[in-house]
Amino acid sequence: MLAVSDTSTLCYLILIKQIHLLPQLYQQVCIPTAVYQELRTSGTPESVKTWIAALPDWLFVQSVALSPEQDLALLDVGEREAIALAEHLQADVILLDERRGRTLATARGLRVVGLLGVLGAAAELDLADFSTAISCLQTTNFWVSPKLLKRLLERYS
Repeated sequence: MLAVSDTSTLCYLILIKQIHLLPQLYQQVCIPTAVYQELRTSGTPESVKTWIAALPDWLFVQSVALSPEQDLALLDVGEREAIALAEHLQADVILLDERRGRTLATARGLRVVGLLGVLGAAAELDLADFSTAISCLQTTNFWVSPKLLKRLLERYS
């Protein structure tokens, strides 16, 4: 199974020390060049920069040509490239959290999973404890509506 990822899912999984879940769930993950660069910028947490400096064998970086489509112009470059790459590679899933990107990717026929979906899938397969992962996630700046979080905790705990 092949997943294409945007920046946020990778970043948060690294921060909460759950990045090992991705190859267990998706075997291979591809990121576009823009996402690779975003994960290395000066504003990125040190643990993320350290992790991305030594790419694991299940993660690869690929460049992709962007089309001038107007709907994608509303997204940041990492999201635009991730959607274009997922389409180009015919990925099984795209990992996106931002609402606008998720909406556009879904409209383009892509299967979208966010960070909480990754953690939920891992919990269903007994690869991770959902409540523990959420507790760690709450120490970051990740935002989720309390109503959704309550529903997910009831489902996966």
